Amino acid sequence: MTPRRRGLTSDVRSRITSTHIFVTVVVAAALLAIPSADLLNSSARLQTAATIFAGVVIQAIPFLVLGTVVSGAIAAWVTPAMVRRVLPARPSLAIAVAGASGAVMPGCECGSVPIARRLLDRGVPSGAALAFLLSAPAINPIVLVSTAVAFPGEPAMVLARFCGSFATAMIMGGLWSRYGDPAWITQRLNGFDTEQSGSKRTVFAESARHDLLQSAAYLTFGALFVAVLNVIVPQSFFDHLAGQVVLSIVVMAILAVVLSVCSEADAFVAASFSTMPAIAKLVFMVVGPAIDLKLFAMQTGTFGREFAIRFAPVTLVVATLCAGFTGLLILGWPK
Repeated sequence: MTPRRRGLTSDVRSRITSTHIFVTVVVAAALLAIPSADLLNSSARLQTAATIFAGVVIQAIPFLVLGTVVSGAIAAWVTPAMVRRVLPARPSLAIAVAGASGAVMPGCECGSVPIARRLLDRGVPSGAALAFLLSAPAINPIVLVSTAVAFPGEPAMVLARFCGSFATAMIMGGLWSRYGDPAWITQRLNGFDTEQSGSKRTVFAESARHDLLQSAAYLTFGALFVAVLNVIVPQSFFDHLAGQVVLSIVVMAILAVVLSVCSEADAFVAASFSTMPAIAKLVFMVVGPAIDLKLFAMQTGTFGREFAIRFAPVTLVVATLCAGFTGLLILGWPK
């Protein structure tokens, strides 16, 4: 009897997916909505936190959904072989083309990691694959449109984000091509293989579902953190940072790494820090899609620990510097 029970338990667990967990959380939130409303009405600070949280999530969700749908379509119908065919043989040109291709291949940073690894496995130069890894989640149309919506009337912010992120991808691709050691990449690509997973519709549905649930989870966490931060941390702290440009840049770079917000929604989180200098918000949006905690974990599992411990810290420094310099050139020094 025991083996059968274990088998049944294993079958039940195998049928529990992220979709079931997501539905459970939504149902629980709906059931707790009325009791929590009374609690919110009893505290002005809780009302403020709830308003900030809802505002960030509601503004970001449409772009998140659109981004994951497009990402799923790319996973189903755009193969790494197609990308490889358009890459020049010369490494420097391949890096430039791969980085620029990120502008037409929407998707979150989570999806770009396995795609970049598949490109490597099919012979794409490592510098070009890593340039694509960094550019795809940062300069694609959905991210740039969401940035424009989050910062209405500030086209310079959109331009600065594009330039800072693209520069980061180009520099990191070039550095890896020049100094990187292929022996540092020790892991093989595991997990969902879009070329061996059934029909195109199945690949599309599974990829979109996976990206949506994973990205929504990080968005929710980021929005919650921002809401709590705005309520718990005294306003005088943010006012002080507003006058300390270098310190605010460092703080926002650290927050980008810790919060791990999806690139399709991070502009709304950055905009919620209303008293921060524009250049510090730009750093948040450039650093986040390049390196954060979830990306470090994914890069470790996909490329290997030897790769991640070298690539991640250099990416953080390069992204912060690129955002800072482009911010100074395009946005100007905060007054």
